[in-house]
Amino acid sequence: MILVTGGAGFIGSNFVLDWLKVNQEPVLNLDALTYAGNLENLDSLKGDSRHVFVQGNICDKDLVSSLLSQYKPRAIVHFAAESHVDRSIFGPDLFFQTNVMGTLNLLECVKAFYDHELSDEEKAQFRFLHVSTDEVYGSLGFDDPAFTEETPYRPNSPYSASKASSDHAVRAWFHTYGFPVLTTNCSNNYGPYQFPEKLIPLVISNALARKPLPIYGDGLNIRDWLYVGDHCSAIRCVLEKGKLGETYNVGGHNERNNITIVKTICAILDEVKPHPDGSYADLITFVKDRPGHDRRYAIDSTKLQTQLGWKPQECFETGIRKTVEWYLSHQTWVKNVQSGAYREWTAKQYGNW
Repeated sequence: MILVTGGAGFIGSNFVLDWLKVNQEPVLNLDALTYAGNLENLDSLKGDSRHVFVQGNICDKDLVSSLLSQYKPRAIVHFAAESHVDRSIFGPDLFFQTNVMGTLNLLECVKAFYDHELSDEEKAQFRFLHVSTDEVYGSLGFDDPAFTEETPYRPNSPYSASKASSDHAVRAWFHTYGFPVLTTNCSNNYGPYQFPEKLIPLVISNALARKPLPIYGDGLNIRDWLYVGDHCSAIRCVLEKGKLGETYNVGGHNERNNITIVKTICAILDEVKPHPDGSYADLITFVKDRPGHDRRYAIDSTKLQTQLGWKPQECFETGIRKTVEWYLSHQTWVKNVQSGAYREWTAKQYGNW
């Protein structure tokens, strides 16, 4: 069995679903079910004995320790994190509590389990895989080379600072204690089950509701877009083949600026669900840029591709079409996650539309 933290969130739930599609090894899924955690993501696993769900917080030492002793996982895949930059600007405390102190608690509990409850043979097979972000590297100029695993950390938001701190803790546990860790730093994910505070699902949802499509600043901020299914396969690859103590960057090789992303979504919607009032692109609205908005991210995943043999399967054109079609066919899911709390957040962030 493997233990997945944050397995009801966007990337975590995709990973759990992906994992159980390709092998029979059970998953113990620990998730606090905050606003972005959603058990509906895992509806297809109801009645599946390979999926054991526990609602709980990674900061709960007693709970984490008891789960480790009871289920004796052979690996940890650590997704659990607060991940939205905008929310971190308004409330950084929660980000440091979950991303830093939660990771610290998890490291301590798992190390105690590793030291005292595993045989030498089990220790040799055990892995702790920490899932992080390219945002820890800071911002790139338009002509700068992409981030590599050797790029110095320069986090610019409370979110990225908290993730950088957790990355450093994981690294320290390997070098100080010989704890068997692996770290991945991914680019911007998109795909099914993403909470509609992030750009792509927000634009799809607003477009269908004929609401403004908010774009920060001039819309020229660039991200490297990674289809979530490709990210899941990369994590499985690193868990299986990665060298202990190493970091692997995961990117989609799909650099696009925000205005291009939004116009692409609008063009797909114009094609598959045309609206009598005109093009969805007519709804594009530029809003005040957020503080400290990084200009460009780009990931060089050469190390992962050459050393471990992974490569993404989706280009942006195929991935974004799959994503739009998924949201169109899962409008009940979208409606259910757009609670009063979600509406309050979007009103606060983008205006009361």
